Amino acid sequence: MVLVLICILSYVLGSVPSGLILGRLLWQVDLREHGSCNIGATNAWRTIGRPAGLLIFACDFLKGAAGVWIGAWLVGSPAAMVLGGIFAVIGHSWSLFLKLQGGKGVATGLGVIAVLMPQVTALVFAVWFVIVRVSRYVSLGSIVAAACVPLAAVFWQQPGEYIFFSLLAAIFVIYRHKANIGRLLEGTETKIKAKQRP
Repeated sequence: MVLVLICILSYVLGSVPSGLILGRLLWQVDLREHGSCNIGATNAWRTIGRPAGLLIFACDFLKGAAGVWIGAWLVGSPAAMVLGGIFAVIGHSWSLFLKLQGGKGVATGLGVIAVLMPQVTALVFAVWFVIVRVSRYVSLGSIVAAACVPLAAVFWQQPGEYIFFSLLAAIFVIYRHKANIGRLLEGTETKIKAKQRP
């Protein structure tokens, strides 16, 4: 019963559409009507600007971290913490408040990994930062960084539950970027560039 409660609480928390709320509240912009129409940090950065992107990234990151903390608080086992993290990502990606629409789960998933495996997080963030800085493609950085997570988890001999989550998260993030992969191959993917408010 406690595990069910962890799933429900983490899902509801993950479902809170940070990008939509903050975009409307602070910038009077509905991200669903601009750019890629995604409520995540990357679209916020492109359509509103860097401060919006960073703030929404932080909020989505905290949702993932909070899911893990819920599992730690109510049970405390690695499996419960992973379960809370998974349902936070599910909530973000298929929001209860957006008719099961949502973001791609990168920032929320990173929040989960940051609590579970800090050293892995540092490595994959560095990989993401270098790729984005050089290529200006956030999607490319996210895809490569996601693929590095399970490899780093195995390298640092993390618990089996954490390795399972890292593999699941990598597959999920890469799948959610399938359209981006197509555009990258075609050379039509949009590069990150802070813009003025539309």
